[in-house]
Order: sequence, then C-alpha cells, then structure tokens
Amino acid sequence: MSSGSRKAAGALPPSDVPAIVGLLGLAGLFTWLAICRCWPQLMELFGLPGPHMRLDGPYASVVATLFCALPMVAWSLLVEKVHRNPSTGIDWDNPRPISAIIDISVTKIAGLWATWAVIGFIYCVARYYWDGQYRFSMEMMGFLAIPLFLLSVPYVIWLDRLLKDPRDHAWHFGAMLIGREPYCPEHVRAHWRAWAVKGFFTAFMISILPGGWNTMVNAEPDRVLGDPVAFCTLLIEMFFVFDVQIGMVGYLLTFRPLDAHIRSANPFLAGWVAALLCYPPFNMMGTGPLDYHVNGADWSQWLGGHPALLWAWGAVLVFLTAAYAWATVAFGLRFSNLTYRGVLTNGPYRFTRHPAYLSKNAFWWFSTMPFLAATGSVTDAVRNTVLLALVGAVYYWRAKTEEKHLLAEDPKYRAYYDWMEENALITRSLSRLKSLIRPRGPRLQIAE
Repeated sequence: MSSGSRKAAGALPPSDVPAIVGLLGLAGLFTWLAICRCWPQLMELFGLPGPHMRLDGPYASVVATLFCALPMVAWSLLVEKVHRNPSTGIDWDNPRPISAIIDISVTKIAGLWATWAVIGFIYCVARYYWDGQYRFSMEMMGFLAIPLFLLSVPYVIWLDRLLKDPRDHAWHFGAMLIGREPYCPEHVRAHWRAWAVKGFFTAFMISILPGGWNTMVNAEPDRVLGDPVAFCTLLIEMFFVFDVQIGMVGYLLTFRPLDAHIRSANPFLAGWVAALLCYPPFNMMGTGPLDYHVNGADWSQWLGGHPALLWAWGAVLVFLTAAYAWATVAFGLRFSNLTYRGVLTNGPYRFTRHPAYLSKNAFWWFSTMPFLAATGSVTDAVRNTVLLALVGAVYYWRAKTEEKHLLAEDPKYRAYYDWMEENALITRSLSRLKSLIRPRGPRLQIAE
C-alpha cells in the first residue's frame, strides 16, 4: 500500500450479475408458491389421492429453493453464458485426459471429504445444532451427505480435466493431509475460510426456511387488508422469504461452471468477529448484551389508535424490508456473507455500498422506537437507544471490514468504490456528512 489520494472516479463499472437473474429467481419462487397454495384444488382437478392440504411443510420450503435456482441457472448458462467467463478458470476447449489429472483429483477429493467430515463432526458434537429449528438443518444435511460424497467424485474429475490450474485450495489441503507433494499453507487457510462460511451459514439458512414459507403458503391477504399492522407485517414477512430463499441458493451453488464459486473468504479476523456477532449462537442483539428490546414495545403499540399513522409507518417498514430483500435478490446466484464472488454495481448497490445493512438498521429504529419505554422509565429509553446505536456500530464495523477485503481483491471494486464516493446518492451524502464531522487528510491507497 502507498500513501496518496485516489484517482478521480470514472464510469460506474458494469455489474457482474445482471438484475434479471434475481428477478427470474423470484419468478420461480412465486410459481412454486402458487402451486403450494393451490395444491388442494390441483389434487381435486387431477383426481390425485392423499390429503387435500396446502404444501406448507419444511420440505416444500426446500423445494422452493430449487424453483428459485433453476431459472437463475438456466439464464446464467444459456443467455449470459457465465461458464465461459475467464474468472471461472475453465478452459472448455482443451480438456485433459483423465490419466493426466487423476492424481490431482484424488488429492482434491481427499481434501474435500476430510473437510466435510470435520464440519459434520462439529455439527455432531455441538448441541446447539440439535435444538429447535436447527434440527431440520441437520436432518436435511444427513439426508444429502451420502449423495454429496458420491457425486463429488465424478464432478471433481470432470472439472479437473477443464481447469487451467486444478491445484486449487482444496487440492492444497488434500496434499497437506496425504503428504506426498508440497503444499501452500495460505491456500489451506483460504480453503478453510471458504468452507467455514459455507458450513456455518448453510446450516443457519436451512433452519430458517420453513417458518417463513409456512406463513406465506397459508397467508390470506384479503382478511388483513383493513388492518395496517397485520397487512404490513404480512408484506414484511414476504420480503424476508425472498431474502432467505435467494440467499439459500447463493450458499448452495458455489460452483465454478456457474462463475459463482467463492474466489476468497474474508481473511481478516475483525471481519469474522463483526459478522458472527450478528448471527446465532453468537448474536449479541437478541438476548445478549446488546439487546435493545428490554421494557420496550414495537411500532404497533406506540401508534395504536391512529390508523393513518399506522399505515404510514407500516409503509416505511415495508419499504425498508423491500430494500433489504432487493439487496439479496440482486446477487442472484452469488449471495453469501464474508466472501468475494464478483462485484455488484446495480440495483440498490447504485445508491449505497451497503444497502442491506443500512435498510436493516433503519428498520430496527422505526420498528422498535427504542427512545420510548413501556415502563415510562427514562433510563430504559436511554439504555435501549444507546444499545441500538451500538448495534449500528457493529454493522458499520462489519461494512468496513468487507470493504477492506474487497478493495484488496478486485480493481473493479476499487473503481466502484471511487464512483460511489462521488456519485451515489446515499454514499455521497453520508461521506460529505462524515467529512464535516471529522475532516481527514489523504488516506491510504491500494497499490494496483
């Protein structure tokens, strides 16, 4: 790194994911939702045996992920032809014979299988993963474990024939285990960072699929149209389902032929700490020291008896949740925490570099109104307000660690960062406000 100011921002770089990809995922999701809601009528129409019930169970929520994924994958391969992107590292025109790569593939498979075994062992011994909603995650992973192990063999061999450099992070970990060939410790660390992300967040995402899905399948919008709280809550739940389903696809489809592989996971400890503080079992905001709900209430209580205010306030909350969901949908196949999988510059990322964090924190302020306490205690109000401000500080810290990671990885992100500082409505405004509060000199520049 060298000191000095950045170059003037040029044009906004093109996004690595077109907006239509995520929209196609939503179309697939709505298709399955319609099928699940109309299942009793479909059974009657086609004379199918069995109970005439809506498909609102946990397995239907998993199938919803498949319906999300298929149109996104089809568009990406058939229209965008992402498998031809140079960033995949694949040379489709010069496949090697199996005999030339079989030793590499065996080493890589050994590394992958050992990785999965370690993750499975952690799931097994951590009691947290066998309580409540996580039991469904463990059930699904147990069901998929054997097919995953078996299918990995032909997949790795097929892909190694096409990769320009098949000795990737997994290979280096396998080489370390086998001890036949020299390996790079940094590649091993990179391998484990990526799989730690997948192991931790995939279990979490699966665990939260069923709840929202059940709500959406059984929702009756016409019954809540006259109730601002119930109607807005239903819309908020719908947008959260969008977020979870598209996010789930992102964690599952980290494949090179889709150009959706994890190119790197955040190498900074601060980034991991900031992220994990926002998720169970490390979450400090639910019942932990940053719980800002104690002796508080939500917006429906504070504004009760004022229908116009309830509708207006609910509309703000719906808008913020929609922005939050949009920030995930925009990723298409590439959503996941703590990873670099390409650069997004369209959708909500044209207004701010962190639309999800900004909208989520604004939602919490509007929904809980922490400066009001149900006890009437000034102490409770001050405490909850300060704690929610600290939650925002955690997310600010998290955003900065992500920027540090991406700035070091991709010149496109550096160009995007500079463009946003000068042109993006929200980012530019916040940067100018920050400069007024805390003027500073030239900052460090990433050497290119």
